[in-house]
Amino acid sequence: MKIAVFGATGMVGSRIAGEAEARGHEVTALSRSTGADMADAATVHEAAASHDVIVSATGPSRTGESHEPWLASVSTLIQNAGDARVLFVGGAGSLLTPDGTRLLDSEGFPEEYKAEASSGAAALELFRAAPDAVDWTFVSPSPVIAPGERTGSYATALDTPAGDFVSAEDYAAALVDEIEEPQHRRQRFTVASV
Repeated sequence: MKIAVFGATGMVGSRIAGEAEARGHEVTALSRSTGADMADAATVHEAAASHDVIVSATGPSRTGESHEPWLASVSTLIQNAGDARVLFVGGAGSLLTPDGTRLLDSEGFPEEYKAEASSGAAALELFRAAPDAVDWTFVSPSPVIAPGERTGSYATALDTPAGDFVSAEDYAAALVDEIEEPQHRRQRFTVASV
């Protein structure tokens, strides 16, 4: 398959690109540093027209700048995805506790991650409101994601955490598995290392 990865230079995006390439897929690494901005409708449209799948491994600013430009780029992605399937690297803050509370609204959620988590939750709602023609999957990590080992063994769930931790490598494996054998079309799922 032809897969375009926005944010391919980041911790998660680079691992997704590497995982897909290792499985023989044709990967196009896209990032602002290469002049490919997901906020640009023409760039997204061109990527969608020339690839089977678009992966977004982008995120909002972590330097205190407004998150609105990033959310606008998510809308641009949705509006210009065409027939390409979209897999979106989401956050864990919108996952639910057993009583239905979003993690970002639960007691003890780290204050320093609240803005990013709120924007990630808003991105999920943009996908849930997308036109029926948009073929999307939103992939939330466990509450903790960090570089680690690719075990190839992971658990999934829909809206509640499947575990406390996922290695970035196992997350990438789960996302590429979803590309190859779709199980969660127009749905969010989450993954944890086991």
